Amino acid sequence: MNKQKFRNTTRSVRPSDRGPGEKAKGMSLFDRYLTVWVFLCIVAGIGLGHLFPAAFQTVGRLEMAKINLPVAVLIWLMIIPMLVKVDLKALKGVVKHWRGVGVTLFVNWGVKPFSMALLGWLFIGQLFRPWLPADQIGSYIAGLILLAAAPCTAMVFVWSHLSRGEPHYTLSQVALNDIIMIFAFAPIVGLLLGLSAITVPWDTLLLSVLLYIVVPLILANLLRMAVLRHGDGYARLDRLLKVLHPVSLTALLATLVLLFGFQGEQILTQPIVILLLAVPILIQVFFNSGLAYLLNRAVRSPHCVAGPSALIGASNFFELAVATAIALFGFESGAALATVVGVLIEVPVMLLAVGVVNRSRAWYERRSGVPGYEECCPAHLKTGH
Repeated sequence: MNKQKFRNTTRSVRPSDRGPGEKAKGMSLFDRYLTVWVFLCIVAGIGLGHLFPAAFQTVGRLEMAKINLPVAVLIWLMIIPMLVKVDLKALKGVVKHWRGVGVTLFVNWGVKPFSMALLGWLFIGQLFRPWLPADQIGSYIAGLILLAAAPCTAMVFVWSHLSRGEPHYTLSQVALNDIIMIFAFAPIVGLLLGLSAITVPWDTLLLSVLLYIVVPLILANLLRMAVLRHGDGYARLDRLLKVLHPVSLTALLATLVLLFGFQGEQILTQPIVILLLAVPILIQVFFNSGLAYLLNRAVRSPHCVAGPSALIGASNFFELAVATAIALFGFESGAALATVVGVLIEVPVMLLAVGVVNRSRAWYERRSGVPGYEECCPAHLKTGH
């Protein structure tokens, strides 16, 4: 791949030229204040659900094989634009930074789902039980498991950019995780739900994997290939992604309005639920990001790999979690609410993690044998020349 082609394929994930500690100017205004928009959607959803309960009930009944059709459309509008960014051909690059890939796979698939299940059982099932509705305890834990069972696909590119991550690594890691998700998501969720004594509707779970992972991944890659067939394909792809990005976020926010339209009464009567659900989510983000970061340092991965590795290890594919929670347990379930709490805190918490990664770079690179930034990301990768 020549340098010009590389520049085009990785423009959205190219490392930042900013030094550690500077503001996250790489994010759009909409992305940077996603938590604010989510909060406004919570307010709008609760208000609309209270004023027009019949309309929301009608939307809730529009389903086929336990899959809500309006939500399925919204989830596709959410997920497909994000997957268009992913070049599955990047899988051939996983061997270049095999230490970072190995650490991230271990944290994503061997630690995070299980640590979240443990945290859910400890905090929601035990410590916070007196303050939560007894009939929703299992559902809350299920939502937390769904949230942690799949690594983030889209926002990872933003976190990698802000942490000056190596673009080849980020792209290949995301592509590899997407392929693994097809085969690992359902078994891991089924195992952990079973261990939590929650009945697993396998038919619905497998259908969710097909609808929300397999089909979007195929469609996104077909769209990507169709765009890249043109002579100026990468320029067209950049323009397409700029058009699709607000569509994706709008679909996310519309889904949240629907969710909180159904959850509104429960939240109004017990607002502390959201705060309690946030505790295990926050702990798992910091635990898994810290674990991935320290393991990368132990195996002497360069900092420009360790940063995105830590952030991929901590963030969640909340769009998939929301869709699967609705399919398995319904709009009004505690599982759906738990996944939405993940959306609410995703951006501020991950920005905090990015800040820690950037500020600790000097400490990280003091370890003997860790390659310097210029060795990992040569100047032409930063400047585009």
